[in-house]
Amino acid sequence: MTSADNYVRRGGLRVAGTLDRFVTDEVLPPLAIDPEAFWSGFAQIVATFGPRNTALLEHRSMLQEQLNEWHSAHSGAGDIAEYRRFLTEIGYLEPALAPVSIDVDNVDPEIALIAGPQLVVPLDNARFALNAANARWNSLYDALYGTNVIPDREGADRGSSYNPVRGERVIAFVNGFLDQAVPIASGSYGEVTQFNLSTETPVALTVQLSDGRVSELADPTQFVGFHRDQDITQILLRNHGLHIELVVDRRHPIGQQNLAGVADVILEAAITTIQDCEDSVVTVDAFDKTLIYRNWLGLMTGVLEATFEKDGGQLTRRLRADRSFTAPDGTPLTLPGRSLLLIRNVGMHMMTDIVQTKDGAAIPEGFLDALMTVTIAMYELRELGAFRNSATGSIYVVKPKMHGSAEVAFMVEVFAAVERLLDLPENTVKIGIMDEERRTSLNLANCIAAARHRVIFINTGFLDRTGDEIHTAMRAGPVVRKGDMRSTAWLLAYEQNNVDVALAMGFHGIAQIGKGMWAMPDAMAELVDTKIAHPRAGASCAWVPSPTAAALHAMHYHIVDVAARQDEIALHPSTQFDDLLVLPLLKSQPTSVEIAEELANNAQGILGYVVRWVGQGIGCSKVPDIKGVALMEDRATLRISSQHIANWLLHGLLERDAIVSTFVEMAALVDEQNANDSAYQPMLPDATSSPGVSAALELVFEGAKSPNGYTEDILNAWRRRVKTQEADRATKGAPT
Repeated sequence: MTSADNYVRRGGLRVAGTLDRFVTDEVLPPLAIDPEAFWSGFAQIVATFGPRNTALLEHRSMLQEQLNEWHSAHSGAGDIAEYRRFLTEIGYLEPALAPVSIDVDNVDPEIALIAGPQLVVPLDNARFALNAANARWNSLYDALYGTNVIPDREGADRGSSYNPVRGERVIAFVNGFLDQAVPIASGSYGEVTQFNLSTETPVALTVQLSDGRVSELADPTQFVGFHRDQDITQILLRNHGLHIELVVDRRHPIGQQNLAGVADVILEAAITTIQDCEDSVVTVDAFDKTLIYRNWLGLMTGVLEATFEKDGGQLTRRLRADRSFTAPDGTPLTLPGRSLLLIRNVGMHMMTDIVQTKDGAAIPEGFLDALMTVTIAMYELRELGAFRNSATGSIYVVKPKMHGSAEVAFMVEVFAAVERLLDLPENTVKIGIMDEERRTSLNLANCIAAARHRVIFINTGFLDRTGDEIHTAMRAGPVVRKGDMRSTAWLLAYEQNNVDVALAMGFHGIAQIGKGMWAMPDAMAELVDTKIAHPRAGASCAWVPSPTAAALHAMHYHIVDVAARQDEIALHPSTQFDDLLVLPLLKSQPTSVEIAEELANNAQGILGYVVRWVGQGIGCSKVPDIKGVALMEDRATLRISSQHIANWLLHGLLERDAIVSTFVEMAALVDEQNANDSAYQPMLPDATSSPGVSAALELVFEGAKSPNGYTEDILNAWRRRVKTQEADRATKGAPT
């Protein structure tokens, strides 16, 4: 915590003044909760569960020590059967439980029934948080026109003003999509000249075709609503539970260009959004942490705003209202205007001194997140805000970085204690389990069973999961190049196992099965071509980095019937469990050129992210890679890259001096890539004194010893150091 803040004694705890004022003055009064009772109850939670949290972390360390000893004595991949026996003996691989199915009540349809894109957004940025919450509905026309899905060639370049050639290609692309998602009985959307709504009830939709024929939808039940407003008609269609809105307006320039007068096609896109308190934010003190809690409060009350400059003017972003239509039978139809919001807390391994015990000891930060995010979500449950989030009265918390079923069971108890403190019904808090740690993957059924009355989500994540894979097998030998990880046996089995286990345990129609992030926010043509693999794999949601990406990825859920696909997969599970145990080790020595390339790529990626994290407090952003391709990065990037370098250093493929010199070389490239950022602090000419370089090298050189390869402690320490230096300079009147 920064020295500018003071502690207040509350209920046997010491609470940072900034946080205490926020809780006392803003959060608790409308909820009619007494601050002393609030903090006293939390002190009891800390006292009860704090020692157990410590014991679970110590157990992680003990298991890693046993793994290190095993791998040191059994070089290479070894015998799988022998390895499996060893993992079972030490308790790393848990005994299989009798099959059970999840039993979760009051799950919103956005999670239980509707397959679609899922956004993840840093909660410390109000504008981003609002954009994501509002990404439930997005223009497919805009998403196509503004991205590389439509190639910039043959007169269809984007330019600085509207290009009708490009517009024509957007219209043709969308017509082709509509032909797949909501086909017409005869003819295609490119032939439609008029959409007609009958005057009698129930209202029927027909289309006039260019050759004079009249047709209707191949499945007339896909027409579910409409809205008329003077010369604008909105036609609402539904496919696989997702809505498509056709905006017919012949006065609009695009409507004039479209044969049928369609001025826009709006897709229901980001069905759910994870507001993130973890890997994509920088929260090292009470000021940072209070900011994200205040933004969460603004989302729950509906009053959050963000004002910013755009195109020479000032805009203010707010939450969108619900959308109103009339159903074909004449009854009102209201659809949510916003994503269903989940919130991701930090992992069990993170400690904070924002709230301390009476003796001044730090507490598990995840406890504080659980308390604050659930308390604030009560605004929505009690209808104290402008909008509803959960129609079923549930609070959705994504819990990352749990290792094995004992830790999942432990967090279930913690959330139950928070519910009792806040007088909430049991199982109000639902839990999303991040399947991103090896001990969770290997014991996934047991982990799900431990939260069977709360679990609404499991999700795979390549970066974190690979970071833990490398760290677990750190002493077994040098691992394959990072780019080769995606084709390894363990990773393919991991992705399949996640789906197979979830379906076997009854997720279908109750909970989400998720897949990881698309990391290239500017490569939308590639997303459209490849990310359809996620719904085909049985995933009911997959992460996207932007509202635009959500709109484009939404098309995949119209093409693939995920519910039917899950039924097919459930009949033929394909996971070979032993493949999960195959270590991703090199089979041959890389060349010196390959080693240098791998080091440079990892070093540049680490520096590009760390320098912004430490110097500017940016936890998620587009970071150019070594070739200048923008990647959406968060802390998981550091975990995999630093673990990879640490592994190759440990096994002699790299030397310390070469690592340092490469980082200095890459610092020059990263400085150049950030030259247009006025807030950026260059790492050169004196790289050795740069906090960014120092933090990055510490991540690498301490990587083999850092618990599970986590990066937070090192990053937090360096960010605090920089903030203290900035505060000191500001006090002395020096420029920061």
